[in-house]
Amino acid sequence: MRIYELGDGTPEVSVVGAIHGDEPCGERAVERFVGEDPAVERPVKLIVANEEALNAGVRYLDEDLNRAFPGDPEAEAHERRLAHDLAREIRETTVLSLHSTQSYAEPFALVDEVGAVARSICPHLPTEYLVETGRFSAGRLIEHAHTVEVECGLQGTAEAATNAYWILRAFLSATGVLPAPVSGDDDPPLSLRRRDADEVVVFELLDRIPKGPADKYRVFVDNFQRVAPGDRVAAADGDTVSADTEFYPVLLSADGYDEVFGYAADRVGTLA
Repeated sequence: MRIYELGDGTPEVSVVGAIHGDEPCGERAVERFVGEDPAVERPVKLIVANEEALNAGVRYLDEDLNRAFPGDPEAEAHERRLAHDLAREIRETTVLSLHSTQSYAEPFALVDEVGAVARSICPHLPTEYLVETGRFSAGRLIEHAHTVEVECGLQGTAEAATNAYWILRAFLSATGVLPAPVSGDDDPPLSLRRRDADEVVVFELLDRIPKGPADKYRVFVDNFQRVAPGDRVAAADGDTVSADTEFYPVLLSADGYDEVFGYAADRVGTLA
């Protein structure tokens, strides 16, 4: 675990990248930001979490770190020990956790539940959607009471790393570590700016979309777009999954997960 502390005093804000070793965008964003030697207005901690998995180019060594919290310092599994150490490092801080995905090219945010932290931070991030994970947060860093997780783009792409950097800066501005951004040469790329800057659409996860063993998988619907009852959703070797009721797909992809295509969600409102 690589840790940087900027500013004077005890950090109340932290940024975590590389929870998964096959998602390098967070590490690249942290290193880019630290390398600029930025002037900060309050102390902040920036963490590259799973260095070993990152160096090996794999998601994890022993088990998924983002299912291992709160961890165990005496565990045999590397990630379970690391989860304990990381939880200690971010204790009593407001956290941004940077990720990437195989399901959706544009950034979107996730929280355990939409509370005061999500309401105060997420409208300031360049993300159009916010997902409340609720009962699907078990073992994840997002269970930490003051954590916002952002999927920054497609896994392993330069775009995801660029997005992660600008999301990091937006988060640090929202939490007072950096001054409020001023329009000018340092604006993020147009592709990252939310289409409607006045609101964030909020979804709540309802259920998993199961995925049976097969040689070939397909998906027929788009993430965050309404699926009507009876619509084809996905297929495993031609065995089609159809919608029983209306829902909105989240993290839906052919190859992102072993046992599920993704999640069904309900659209529950907006944040201004």
